[in-house]
Amino acid sequence: QVQLVESGGGLVQPGGSLRLSCTASGINIGIYIMRWYRQAPGKQRELVATSRLGGNYYEHPAKGRFTISRDNSKNSVYLQMDNLKPEDTAVYFCHAALATNEYWGQGIQVTVSS
Repeated sequence: QVQLVESGGGLVQPGGSLRLSCTASGINIGIYIMRWYRQAPGKQRELVATSRLGGNYYEHPAKGRFTISRDNSKNSVYLQMDNLKPEDTAVYFCHAALATNEYWGQGIQVTVSS
């Protein structure tokens, strides 16, 4: 059974930082494309960042503020989020993809508010 479990979310003030973690079981993330998505209330789920063999890629809201990384020995992927803004408030999801196989984490809440 494949599981992706996110952790590290919570409440943070604007300008603050959080580091999300996603630990996988049942798959070897070393051969998977790993992504972070987010979904804000009333909005569609959107891609935030991608980690693949060719490198790391970021969507507009994350560029310059977020960093995706992975530790294949720990079967984990991370999202370091700096200079957080209220508009970053969302549920963040970890996603693993390999060919037609894909898996989602259950999501974790990140709230940016003073």
